[in-house]
Amino acid sequence: MGPLRILVADDNESIRTVLREILQSESGWQVCGEAKNGEDAIRQARELSPDIILMDIMMPKCGGIDATREIVRSAPDTRVLIMTLYEFPELCSEARNVGALGFVRKADSVRCLIPAVRCLAEDKTYFPNAN
Repeated sequence: MGPLRILVADDNESIRTVLREILQSESGWQVCGEAKNGEDAIRQARELSPDIILMDIMMPKCGGIDATREIVRSAPDTRVLIMTLYEFPELCSEARNVGALGFVRKADSVRCLIPAVRCLAEDKTYFPNAN
């Protein structure tokens, strides 16, 4: 089996850089692409067929919820982990409802990102503190 291929979708370049560094510190994980908006994430999901997408919830040109809905429909083998700055329980529910398999607050990403990606890689879900 090849490397775990991950697409990072976030409109903030600095956040993409930090996420890429965290992810590539894991043996066997590869960041195969970076998207700066939801439309780009959908296009790259189709072109690159990543195993997992880290999807920011608030992006221009199609937000993370709408992009996730389309990716789940058009690339069902790709698992989506939603990331957000916001701490609203309804966002977690909305992420689940559109087919995301995980949800992480960016403030928790240093602690939670690797365990969350591991869960999705094992076809499990990751919704800590979900009600």
